[in-house]
Amino acid sequence: MPTVILVRHGRSAANTSGTLAGRTPGVKLDDTGVKQAEAVAQRLAELPLAAIVTSPLERCKQTAAAIAKLHPELRPATDRRLTECGYGDWTGKKIATLAKDPLWTVVQQHPSAVTFPNGESMRGMQQRAVDAVRAHDAALAKSHGSNAIWVAVSHGDVIKAIVADALGQHLDTFQRIVVDTASTTIITYTATRPFLVRLNDSGSELASLIPKPSAKGKPKKQSSDAVVGGR
Repeated sequence: MPTVILVRHGRSAANTSGTLAGRTPGVKLDDTGVKQAEAVAQRLAELPLAAIVTSPLERCKQTAAAIAKLHPELRPATDRRLTECGYGDWTGKKIATLAKDPLWTVVQQHPSAVTFPNGESMRGMQQRAVDAVRAHDAALAKSHGSNAIWVAVSHGDVIKAIVADALGQHLDTFQRIVVDTASTTIITYTATRPFLVRLNDSGSELASLIPKPSAKGKPKKQSSDAVVGGR
């Protein structure tokens, strides 16, 4: 199956101010975030991307646009299932204030039990995000083959939840995962298991993701087997 590169959006003004932006409209990248988006776009420039899919929120669309600028043959598609968690009444509040809310401890230790007041459950967030990634992955396998590489631009908690699913971990462990702004997290889905190829990667080369041809000159078929002893 194809390989998805999960890209967290670049730094926003809300990240800098310590505010939970959530789905607040109009939250854009700050100057550092713009540079981060351009840097991750440069890292992805040499890859033969089959698609770019993004959360509908502005900070993700800006990041996706930077990537697409170096892949002019692609037009980013929007998928609402990749949007930020619906934080409800927590949206727009300072993180320092939210940390005093009794629900904060539950979010940290037992997120699978959390439904934000007038918002979304964290289980619901994980389910719709994983469903989105798997659906795009399956569609691209049909249209571009099993070696396709594509990008999904989303948010920190959303990407962490997708990673937890790929690792077969309970959602309650997802706070152990770190996903920085403009980082790349790479997952290859196969018939029997996903492989977490890279996590929270902000600097390494990505050319090694391009499938190597077989002895007959054709791209090697993806295997669901792990290599015993390591690659």
